[in-house]
Amino acid sequence: MAHTLDLESIVNAFSGKNVGMGVDEKALISTLGNSHKDHRKLFRKASKGFFEEDEERAFEKCHDQFVKHLKLEFSRFNNAVVMWSMHPWERDARVVKKALKKGDECYSLIVEVACTRSSDDLLGARKAYHSLFDQSMEEDIASNIHGSRRKLLVGLVSAYRYEGNKVKDDLAKSDAKILAEAVASPGEKAIENDEVVRILSTRSKLHLQQLYKHFNQIKGSDLLAGVSDSSLLNDALLCLLKPSVYFSKILNASLNKDADKGTKKWLTRVFVTRADHSDEMKEIAEEYNQRYGETLAQNIQEKIRGNYRDFLLTLLSKSN
Repeated sequence: MAHTLDLESIVNAFSGKNVGMGVDEKALISTLGNSHKDHRKLFRKASKGFFEEDEERAFEKCHDQFVKHLKLEFSRFNNAVVMWSMHPWERDARVVKKALKKGDECYSLIVEVACTRSSDDLLGARKAYHSLFDQSMEEDIASNIHGSRRKLLVGLVSAYRYEGNKVKDDLAKSDAKILAEAVASPGEKAIENDEVVRILSTRSKLHLQQLYKHFNQIKGSDLLAGVSDSSLLNDALLCLLKPSVYFSKILNASLNKDADKGTKKWLTRVFVTRADHSDEMKEIAEEYNQRYGETLAQNIQEKIRGNYRDFLLTLLSKSN
């Protein structure tokens, strides 16, 4: 009976049925570290999903996919710790570089960095980019991205927004009218409109909040629900106006049991890049709770395993 219980412990620790949710390192150390070689053989023979029998050579060998799975799972904790140890500017610079290497589907990461950081932190990320990659962030984006997306992304990362508390309501209303016309123009994508790019890449976030109110009054509908011609434009508006909503959606997608490998990696990025700012992480956790009816801590506790789970919960506790 003891062998059966230990076998279940090992299988659960490996989390073979929950790829992307972490490995319970402590359980593995306890169970495998104290096991006899005959016990490990029993485990290999019983775990057809992990091992296959080589009858000719009389041993059980690991499936290649299982090896890849374990490398991925064990790396999650290590990657999170490495990212957390970096200077915040370097983290953001590396996120942008990674987005450029991966291509179209990751350009939203550039928007995320550009639109959710303070002016000083965004400037710092650009300085770090110089140091790490021997070129400017703006130059690299302009060289790798073309068309209307390039104009928007270069504008966003080049921004040094006013962060005072003064807003000119008449200008905010005027900008809201420009945006309303651009969104409504048939045959034209708002992201291709120079005035839209100017507004999103130069105006203060308080100004944009006031613009948001005026736009909704002018159009009689929510700006964030009405812009659908460009995912980058959607992401930019959400990051500028309601970043806690943006990040809570990312976290929910990354914790979904059916999420793919790439989506599950978002979990580390959000926690590590947001936990330095306790107020921001607190707002994200509150938004998550309100939107999905359960606490972020509860979901992490239930779905993530091992040291990776403990590290995420430690970062989350910084916002309490």
